Amino acid sequence: TRSASQPKYLNELHSDINSPSSRQEPRWSPPLTTPSSPESTVSLNSTSAPNLNSNIMNTLSHPEDAIDYITVSDPVIHADGMNKYTSYRVDCRPSSSYGIHDNNNNNNSAAADYPFLQNNQSPSSVLRRYSDFLWLYERLQKERAGSIVPPIPEKQAVSRFSPEFVEERRGALERFLRRVVIHPELQDTSCLQTFLRADDLSFQHAKSLSEKLDSSQHNGLDMSASLGGAGAFNLTPKNAAGIKKWFSEAKTTFSGDLVSSPDDDLFDEIERYIEALAIQMKRVSNQASGLVKKSREIANGLFEFGLAFHQLGQSEGEVLGSKLQLVGGTAETLSGMAANQADQELKRLGEPFRDYLKIIQAVKLALGRRHDKRVSYTALLHEIQTREINLHRLRMTPGSEGKAYSTEMSLQRYQAAAEVAREEYAECSQRVLREVDRFKREKAEEMKLVVLNFIMLEIEVNRNMERVWGELVPKLEGDNGVEDVVSGGGGEEHQHQTQ
Repeated sequence: TRSASQPKYLNELHSDINSPSSRQEPRWSPPLTTPSSPESTVSLNSTSAPNLNSNIMNTLSHPEDAIDYITVSDPVIHADGMNKYTSYRVDCRPSSSYGIHDNNNNNNSAAADYPFLQNNQSPSSVLRRYSDFLWLYERLQKERAGSIVPPIPEKQAVSRFSPEFVEERRGALERFLRRVVIHPELQDTSCLQTFLRADDLSFQHAKSLSEKLDSSQHNGLDMSASLGGAGAFNLTPKNAAGIKKWFSEAKTTFSGDLVSSPDDDLFDEIERYIEALAIQMKRVSNQASGLVKKSREIANGLFEFGLAFHQLGQSEGEVLGSKLQLVGGTAETLSGMAANQADQELKRLGEPFRDYLKIIQAVKLALGRRHDKRVSYTALLHEIQTREINLHRLRMTPGSEGKAYSTEMSLQRYQAAAEVAREEYAECSQRVLREVDRFKREKAEEMKLVVLNFIMLEIEVNRNMERVWGELVPKLEGDNGVEDVVSGGGGEEHQHQTQ
């Protein structure tokens, strides 16, 4: 909070923030004083999805699967001395899927429906490694602070080059890239264009420039970098300016005296909602894993059950033994069905829930980026107040004209930086609100589809198991049916057994 007797510059900045022309959206803007407007509220209830045909549920629950013009393929393992890595071919070929033939507005109306296609109407093919995908992920966090960036597969120190792991990572990287392409906040970022289209030399140059930019932001007056919160303590300043900036933001974080806004209660509500959702989804994910485990145990149990009946049938007479072996064969069939059921439960229930938890973590990161912007902005405002006080004291002190001039120049630089930080803070906050709204809307529908997909799987599997058991009953009730199965309907042996 701020006192009523704040400096003139802060009053002007406060007035500028609240002016309609300064707002990109009237929904959110950060003032510098304690909120006096009524509390803003948001409904956290999930929206309901319409009834959907089961044949398209998989596509609707994973919309990125429809973006087949983005592919990650052909993993190749390279051994460059002690440096061993895997490269992937990344293709962007929208013309093959959407009929875009040229750049002369001929048969390219699909670009109007897909904003990403407006800047990507020509095919491209590049080679990228995992560290390049990681660079894209980190740049998206910085270029569009407050966005819910799709999760990227985690690093792995062992078994990185096994065929199974390489293929699993390839699929995960492809899903990540497709999600970025259809993301409304990320699909037009410059880093995405660089990743998809730059040649090797240009791409390495772009990565080098971004690293230098990050370094300059960490060490200078640009407060757009995220240094607040826990991140402040992960920073290693390289010069005196960086150390001073780090200390200022760390002190602001500890003091808790952050710039306030009318929507602080709204963001607090969102954070509580996300924390509660994470706990609940973790519990559901664990139960889903337990369900898959039990299905595998049932499959193993049916296999052992069938094996035991086969062995028992071999030790009995022909009629009883044949019936027992029929039971054993049926149990083995059901064991295979149960094993397939476990695999499908993992695919349709376990994996979506784990992915949902990763998305929730991405929401937390987006909220954290907003907090970082808030800390950086508040730290600048504190510095401005300190310099205005010092400037006033120096102007009242004879013989301090030189120091007063230097302080005034420093004050102007901080005021300019504060204006940039204010805009970034407001933009980030607005983006977080848009993203949380989209997250709730889309994930509610996707979750409904996941549950419906799982229910239909269980219905189908149980019907098939019931049919298999049902087909066994008439074979066990009559001798003829059993012997026909055992002997293949042979004549003399069949008559002998009947007698």
